[in-house]
Amino acid sequence: MPATTPQSIHVLPSADREILRRLAEEYAVAAALSVHKEKAALWTRLNDLKSVRPMVWITEIPWHEITDDEMTLRCTDPWALLQEERLRRTLYQWNHFPADMILDEYLECPLVIHNTEFGIEEDVDIVRTAEKNNIYSRHFHIQIAEEKDLSKIKLPVVTHDEAATEENYRKMLDVYDGIIEVRKVGIKHIWYTPWDNLIRWWGLQEAMMDLIDRPELVNEAVSRCAASMHSGLDQMEKLNLLAFGANNTRVGSGGYGYASELPEPKSGTTGVRAIQNWGCSNAQILCQVSPEMHWEFALRHDITWLERWGLNYYGCCEPLDFKIDILRRIPRLRKISMNYLINLDRAVKNVGADYAFSYKPHPGLLAEDRWRPEAIRKELTELLEKARDHGCHVEIILKDISTIRSQPQRLWEWERIAMETVNGFTW
Repeated sequence: MPATTPQSIHVLPSADREILRRLAEEYAVAAALSVHKEKAALWTRLNDLKSVRPMVWITEIPWHEITDDEMTLRCTDPWALLQEERLRRTLYQWNHFPADMILDEYLECPLVIHNTEFGIEEDVDIVRTAEKNNIYSRHFHIQIAEEKDLSKIKLPVVTHDEAATEENYRKMLDVYDGIIEVRKVGIKHIWYTPWDNLIRWWGLQEAMMDLIDRPELVNEAVSRCAASMHSGLDQMEKLNLLAFGANNTRVGSGGYGYASELPEPKSGTTGVRAIQNWGCSNAQILCQVSPEMHWEFALRHDITWLERWGLNYYGCCEPLDFKIDILRRIPRLRKISMNYLINLDRAVKNVGADYAFSYKPHPGLLAEDRWRPEAIRKELTELLEKARDHGCHVEIILKDISTIRSQPQRLWEWERIAMETVNGFTW
């Protein structure tokens, strides 16, 4: 479908426009620094399994607890507010806890893409349980209980709203003209995790019991989810909606995707295929089942998905230290993710130098009543000492940060300790 050109550009209030231009100017100055090329080279070495030192990044931040003046939104127009929020968050992190963060020398205008996905609308009750920290609990009502319910899992329909994309692009060009480049950007990475969806529809206890009681039904459900994901990816490729993601795009639950084996295509932003990008998968809810059951009900279904990608990332925050043997069956597996709730000795031994190790440190240390920087340093030092002994290539990704007790300085301090530790370590 040809793009539709809007008749006019939405006119922003002059004050909003000036706010965005000032923030964009600050961003452009930071993005032009040479340190970004240096950090990109280090991320590339990590993902090439030739690491110089461990890499560090912070994500999944409780922004609602950061109320510093520099985070106060001042725009009035809804579209401008979204732009302002993105710029302020990026600049705040860059100024206070960047670690090995990398800024693009352009601003992204995401393609407006609609995806019906699995076709199941979640039936969920949401209850606010802690007003101060904006915490909610969710109760999901079961939607898959019998074989006939599997028909609810549909193939998706993926479309690109070219007119909406063009409208956003023109707005950005108008606002940021003369300051920084704006680029239309498609889908750079896809989070593939059928089990995260299944337990919302099936029920956690019910799904775990059915691994034993109704294994054929479980396998059919996973197969249907996989077929739906494949169909969506086929449509994205056909519509040229994929963008190159082996750059400062987050891969899986980890860090950046720079890799020599995934060079940026000469075609630029169009015509990118899955094989030119990173794939990922995980099945966190199966963390305590045996390797054999993990293979049977998750990983063997994932293989056809992972075969489509140039390099692969597996895991999130589950303990995989005793499952590395089955992960070795994944084609072009490059990075394995685990959090602090592992047998660290076994993890570094089993990962070794064969893969990059995406380690997720303890976010709860930022939530305690008493701030204990010595506990952070101890955790990271133990990790690096043991990883070095086995030739591991490590990234440290602080995520799942539920609360910082409304003290953003805890993030600043965690970053300072982490960077001091990795830079002061003989690797």
